[in-house]
Amino acid sequence: MEDFCERIANFKEILGKGNVVFFGGAGVSTESGVPDFRSSGGIFSQKYDYPPEVILSHEFFYAKTGVFFDFYKKYMMPLDASPNAAHKALATLERCGILNAVITQNIDGLHQAAGSRKVLELHGSIHRNTCTVCGKKYDARYVAECDGIPTCDCGGLIKPDVVLYGEPLPAAVFDEAESLVASATTLIVAGTSLNVYPAAGLVDFFRGENLVLVNKTRLNAKGATLVFDEPVGEVFSRVFV
Repeated sequence: MEDFCERIANFKEILGKGNVVFFGGAGVSTESGVPDFRSSGGIFSQKYDYPPEVILSHEFFYAKTGVFFDFYKKYMMPLDASPNAAHKALATLERCGILNAVITQNIDGLHQAAGSRKVLELHGSIHRNTCTVCGKKYDARYVAECDGIPTCDCGGLIKPDVVLYGEPLPAAVFDEAESLVASATTLIVAGTSLNVYPAAGLVDFFRGENLVLVNKTRLNAKGATLVFDEPVGEVFSRVFV
């Protein structure tokens, strides 16, 4: 197996060909202090009164709204997190005309904070919140600082623009992501277990030359050109060195 430096050199060569699409998950943001979901120390490994998959569901949001927001504000709103080396490198690659788009399962907005412009958020964003009655928009800080359940000026319930269990992915966003993956020369899959569908199924649409996998736990996607078992930020911090 190639050593790390050799793999980085190959990675740079692949990036130099352009037409790159990036598909990332929770592992992209862990180096910013944002906990992931399914690792041994992740959100889903902790003990709660209800399973996280239940709390973060459409039905639970409306049935036990107060409990939902207690959990959501505590674990799902990392408003003080800052972009790490991976977020910054991806934004630079886009400015250089190498990266076509970032497709993310994350809802933290750190790609945009780093300067990325073409970001497709498959699971929504904590930074967009909408009144379920009048449609008025609210930012994340408003939701985070509300006591208890956030409500609109009209008295309506405010719902975060995040995809809950039992809700479909935004069709237009997923269709665009599918098209970008299908037309890419290089697809970088990073910080995701590829176990959450339908998002994980995007890899099946890739028909390009180079599939690059970056994940601390080895992924089993077939046909990978290059595999990194190192943290995402560590790999991307070497791109411009």
